[in-house]
Amino acid sequence: MNDEIQQRLVWIRLLESSGDAGLVCRKCGITRPTLRKWWRRYQESGKEGLVSQSKRPKTSPNLKTIDKVDNLILDLRSTRNLGARRLQSELSRLHDISLSLATIHKVLKKHQVKPVQKFRRKIDYIRYERPLPGDRVQMDTCKIGPGLYQYTSIDDCTRYRVLRLYKRRTAENTLDFIDAVVEEMPFPNRPR
Repeated sequence: MNDEIQQRLVWIRLLESSGDAGLVCRKCGITRPTLRKWWRRYQESGKEGLVSQSKRPKTSPNLKTIDKVDNLILDLRSTRNLGARRLQSELSRLHDISLSLATIHKVLKKHQVKPVQKFRRKIDYIRYERPLPGDRVQMDTCKIGPGLYQYTSIDDCTRYRVLRLYKRRTAENTLDFIDAVVEEMPFPNRPR
C-alpha cells in the first residue's frame, strides 16, 4: 500500500480510538478540514477513498476551441492564405463564430502554421533627380531630442548633404541654415 494511504489510515485509526479530532490534528500536524476530508472519504469508500484524486478540472473553461473550429481555422488559412484578423472576420461573417485574435493565434501556433506569405511586387520608387547640381535642394527639419533640432538639406542631383543642429526651431535659425547651405554647396547657386 502507498505511504500516503498508510499515513491517512493512521489518522483515521487515531480518530476512531480517541474520538478527539483536535488531539489527532495536533499530534499528526494536520488541519481539521484535512482530517474531516479524509474521514468523510473513508466513511464513503473505505480504504479506496484514501487514494489521492486528480485535481485536474473535469471541464476546461479556458479551452476556447474544439477540433471542428480548429479545422475550420486551418482550412481557411490554407485555402485563402488569411491572417488572424481576416480569419476572425471571416469566421464571424460566414460561420457566426466569435473568437479573439489571441485565440486564433494560439490555434495557429498549436498546429505550427507558418506566417502568411505576402506576395507583393516591389514597386520601383520615384527618386527625385535634377540634371544639374544645385538646380533643386530639398530641406527638412527634424526634432532629435529635447532641445535638439536637425536641419538637413540634400541636393537632388549630387545627393550632397548639409546638416546643422540647433537648440530651437525658429525663423532666425532657419535663415541661418539657408545661408550655411548657400555657402557650403560646392556648385554655383542660381536664384530662380
